[in-house]
Formats: sequence, C-alpha cells, structure tokens
Amino acid sequence: MDKKRCKWCIGIPIYEAYHDNEWGVPVYDDQTLFEFLILETFQAGLSWITILKKRENFSLTFDQFDYQKIAKYNETKIQKLLQNPGIIRNQLKIRSAVTNAIAFMEVQKEFGSFSKYIWQFTDGKPIVNTAQHLKEVPATTPLSDAISKDLKKRGFKFVGSTVVYAFMQATGMVDDHVADCWKRTS
Repeated sequence: MDKKRCKWCIGIPIYEAYHDNEWGVPVYDDQTLFEFLILETFQAGLSWITILKKRENFSLTFDQFDYQKIAKYNETKIQKLLQNPGIIRNQLKIRSAVTNAIAFMEVQKEFGSFSKYIWQFTDGKPIVNTAQHLKEVPATTPLSDAISKDLKKRGFKFVGSTVVYAFMQATGMVDDHVADCWKRTS
C-alpha cells in the first residue's frame, strides 16, 4: 500500500523523496541550514522542483554550500557562475549568495551558531500546524514576517516572508504536513 503524502509532491519521484526524507525534518546543523537558505533564495519566483532538479549542480558549483568559501567569491567567480547553465543564472541571486554567506557568518559570531539564532524564533522546537488540506497551508505567517525583517536588518538578501516561510518548512521549523500525510507528527 502506498503512503499517503501531501498532495504537492505526489507523482514526481524527486519530490516524493524530498517530502519523505527532508521536508519538515528539523535541521540544527549550520551547514545544512545554509544550504537550504541558499536554495530557497534561488527558488524565489520559481518552482521548488526547478531547484530540486538543479540541487546537485548548485552543490558542486557553490563548493558544497561552504559559506566560508562562498563569502570570498570574487567578481571572476561570480562571472563564471553566471555562465553555468546547471544553476539559476540570476545575477542578483548569485550576488546575494555571497552577501548571505557573509551575513550568515556574522550571525554565527553573534549567537555562536546560525542554528541558535534561527531556532530562537520557535524556542528551539518545531511548530506543528494542523492543516487538514493543502489549501490551508499559508505562504507566510506573522513569524515568517518577523524573521524576514530581522534577517534583512542583518544584511541578508532575497529573504522575503514567503522565502523565509518556505525555509522554515524545509528545515522543520514548521511542520506543515497535512492531516492524512504519513509524515504528520501529531
């Protein structure tokens, strides 16, 4: 018998694997949090499936999401990235990856880790929502608005409330699996 899943992922193997193994699973590791932050910022205005299909290329191109290396990218590296068809070649998003890597490390200096910083917004544990159907899952919340505002104040780019909420879902800060999904935690 097939597992019941959230409708957004059904029928596409890469989506189903992402849903089953990653989406909504709490992430406390800074390296993984940075990966999702970068991927979500590149996703802005696009579909998540586009990003998933290019995820391996993003990883290779962006030094396995090593924020210390990305923070040092120079103009030559940025121009090289702009020529790479394996990623989203949006100049503003590519430049924001560098800016965000620098801001990410500043947050680490201030809080000891990005994880401590970001998880403080949920008291260190996931918010489990109670949506019965996909249409009840919001694109933003007052909390994603507040986090977005704080990230922007700290110099992050492409971190509007919708991107932040998607990041929260991806990293398990929010559990938005619908009622009949096998991944639902309560």
